[in-house]
Amino acid sequence: MADQQSSRRRFLRNLATTSAAAAVGSNLFAEQQRAQHEWLFRQKIAANDQINIALIGAGGMGTQDTITALGVPGAKLVAVCDLYDGRLKEAKTRWGNDIFTTRSYKEILARKDVDAVIVGTPDHWHQQISIDAMKAGKHVYCEKPMVHDITEGPAVIKAQKETGMVFQVGSQGVSSLGNEKAKELLASGAIGTLNYAEGFWARFSPTGAWQYPIPADASPTNVDWDTFVSNTNKRPFDAMRFFRWRNYRDYGTGMSGDLFVHLFSSLHFITNSYGPEKIYAAGGLRYWKDGREVPDVLLGTFDYPQQGNTHPPFNLSLRCNFVDGTSGTTYLRLVGSEGSMDIDWDSVTLRRNQTIASDDPFYIEQLKKAGKPITDRKKILGPAEMVYRAEKGYLGGPHDHFVNFFTAIRNKGSVAEDATFGYRAAAPALLCNDSYNQDKAIRWNPEKMELKK
Repeated sequence: MADQQSSRRRFLRNLATTSAAAAVGSNLFAEQQRAQHEWLFRQKIAANDQINIALIGAGGMGTQDTITALGVPGAKLVAVCDLYDGRLKEAKTRWGNDIFTTRSYKEILARKDVDAVIVGTPDHWHQQISIDAMKAGKHVYCEKPMVHDITEGPAVIKAQKETGMVFQVGSQGVSSLGNEKAKELLASGAIGTLNYAEGFWARFSPTGAWQYPIPADASPTNVDWDTFVSNTNKRPFDAMRFFRWRNYRDYGTGMSGDLFVHLFSSLHFITNSYGPEKIYAAGGLRYWKDGREVPDVLLGTFDYPQQGNTHPPFNLSLRCNFVDGTSGTTYLRLVGSEGSMDIDWDSVTLRRNQTIASDDPFYIEQLKKAGKPITDRKKILGPAEMVYRAEKGYLGGPHDHFVNFFTAIRNKGSVAEDATFGYRAAAPALLCNDSYNQDKAIRWNPEKMELKK
């Protein structure tokens, strides 16, 4: 507690020095509207040695990851793997006929010219390909969530430790300027003692609700369906399941695994938390009646325990809505005893409560009726506001995430979102699904990373 008080005093001194706090005035409306701004910036990174990468899983996210990776100096794409021939043709059109393409990820891992792989496959292949890649001497950038099932995480952690390869999970906000600033502000005591956090994702457009386009030529001839289902339930070829895999539990991890995991990752990075000890979820299939097996509205509540001197106990609520007619804003909010922060990857809005002397007419009238003297009265105003924004030209969290990945490879260093971090973010997301499907609260030991009996 003494450390928290010291941090708050330190923050208040800094806030006063930089004029971040709005001055007290008589015009309350103007006071509420006043905000200060500070620009966040990132130094440019120069390439040293070239890193040859290969993409395994060339769907929408894998392709976007590769485009982002190639925007980092010193990265070169040499190979692409996918189970749909059409994507392999698109890869050659996009990146050149000289890249190697294959349906077999093991052919990628056997190539000596591949230094690192991007695993952009459906979730049910994340664990096996990641482990095989690290054992083959390849560094791995694996899309979130790190694993498809709660039982799969320990094996990935073990492989990373045993092989010494760099392993980065793709919740890109962890490397963003916004997350870094929020972490700094929380540690400085900017919002006092953390007691509550909340996050929200909203999407409505068909593709945003996983209604991905299905190619007209999709067939068992140009899709390796047998490999796709070889590690899960066998069934006849189904183009809907292959191209809209997030809608089905055999391959995807629902709204929580796709989106909540981003919020867990950012929250855990900012707070240095291991995760919650109690998980409960509710929701339903409200709109997208297309045969999907997962909800399109999901609510999760989570109890975070005291974690030594790192953070106090606090509660988290998460919401995700694929039926949002207002195209609502995505955000993560941290609320403390003295203020709050709204956080995204490019900015942080800090609000701190202010009090001033007031001539509240209701309060004065009550004092008069009671025959009591009228004394100074304090009341809460709208919070003073400080906005931290990324400077113009900032390339964003996804770019920074790959910069951190490649820097760790070149320098034999570490990354913020390694297998242990990735599992601690994936676990509550996966348990959120288990809670929804089983209609019960689930207990988790976030430090030991195991279910409580």
